Amino acid sequence: MPKHGKRYRALVSKVDRTRQYSIDEAAALVRELATAKFDETVEVHFRLGIDPRKSDQNVRGTVSLPHGTGRSVRVAVITRGDNVAAAEAAGADVVGAEDLIERIANGFLDFDAVVATPDVMALVGQRLARLLGPRGLLPNPKSGTVGTDVAGMVRGLKAGRIEFRNDKTGVVHAPIGKASFESGNLSANYTSLLNALEAAKPGAAKGVYLRSAYLTTTMGPSIPLTLGSQA
Repeated sequence: MPKHGKRYRALVSKVDRTRQYSIDEAAALVRELATAKFDETVEVHFRLGIDPRKSDQNVRGTVSLPHGTGRSVRVAVITRGDNVAAAEAAGADVVGAEDLIERIANGFLDFDAVVATPDVMALVGQRLARLLGPRGLLPNPKSGTVGTDVAGMVRGLKAGRIEFRNDKTGVVHAPIGKASFESGNLSANYTSLLNALEAAKPGAAKGVYLRSAYLTTTMGPSIPLTLGSQA
């Protein structure tokens, strides 16, 4: 494994590994540690007390971050009829039905999220499940990307609604903004995500649910966060 460079080691030295930081402290520090030549994404990583091998303990949900993610989200909408105009008016980047499904099946992937209405989901599943599923882009009611309110779904994604879900090791990774954000905005986004994650606790999960949390940037070291006693 390659050793970290001088720059990274200097950043690590600014994080006290013997303590856990409050989110307000960490939000201020993470901005100081973001020294790359681009606006780094700020992410939070939660280790959960779940068994991800058991379907009744997996965690998945959505949350609208009050200050958005700081990134432009390209939304594709698969729908028909009057919903086409509604999606376009709400700011969708590309809209269509069978024609869009075929474009995607043939390799068009210039989008960050896909929204669909129930009337086209059978075809979406048949033609695109194997392509979009592994990429985390397949529309799903649990992720707020399947429904009849096309305009609302598009606006939500554009405004900063994110999906969170645990990986195979029981960790949730999620963006909460950019290093250019004010510290208070990062804290507010984190709090919204934390509340949504707590609300999504599976009934089958026993013991300590929120085991640990770390705040980090794209190129910076992680900062351990205090969670208190979470049962």
